[in-house]
Amino acid sequence: MRFDLGGFDAVLLDMDGTLVDTESLWIEAVLGVAAELGADPLDQAQVIGGTVAGIVAVVGAATGGRYTAADLDRRIDQAVKRKIAEVGVRLRPGARRLLDDLIAAGMPCALVTSSGRADTEIILDVLGRAAFAHTVTADDVPRHKPDPLPYASAAALLGVDPARCVAIEDSLAGLAAAEGAGCTTVAVPHLQDIPDAPGRNVLTSLEMVSVTPVKVTQ
Repeated sequence: MRFDLGGFDAVLLDMDGTLVDTESLWIEAVLGVAAELGADPLDQAQVIGGTVAGIVAVVGAATGGRYTAADLDRRIDQAVKRKIAEVGVRLRPGARRLLDDLIAAGMPCALVTSSGRADTEIILDVLGRAAFAHTVTADDVPRHKPDPLPYASAAALLGVDPARCVAIEDSLAGLAAAEGAGCTTVAVPHLQDIPDAPGRNVLTSLEMVSVTPVKVTQ
């Protein structure tokens, strides 16, 4: 199965786990911090697709409230940066080709991520910024995935009806947000199993996504 983006007005892309293989680094860092602090065992499903604030809350609960949110945020941020420094930022299969195709087709595109602005800027240095007319980070909206607001905000910034957008995601939280906003979705599972759902297209890789420009008739 393949999916072509050419018939839509805009593409909204998740970042961690979808375009870059940072989701696994986040999970390793979070689980490592939690273990160091003597937390109860965490299910990685609790942190996939979540915001930093949400992840901090999960670790805080697992450690019995013995650490402040600011302390946990600092520890997790340092652990993630160490992981990225160790292995670098790796693109998911097909990500570079897809971004190049979006640019070549002139397809309006926005990045919609649960990461904060500072972390997103680091990843954009790797991805390149040419494909993205706008970026919506956790610092830009008061409510986060699975709330629809991030995707609704991205569509509004592009001036496009969400119903005319395709959102590409790897997590259930992200899909819930995009589908709640009214987008057609493409799911490329990475660390979570993704079931079929109405309006959702489950693919095995970004390599199965194509961008055929729509011919405009005079």
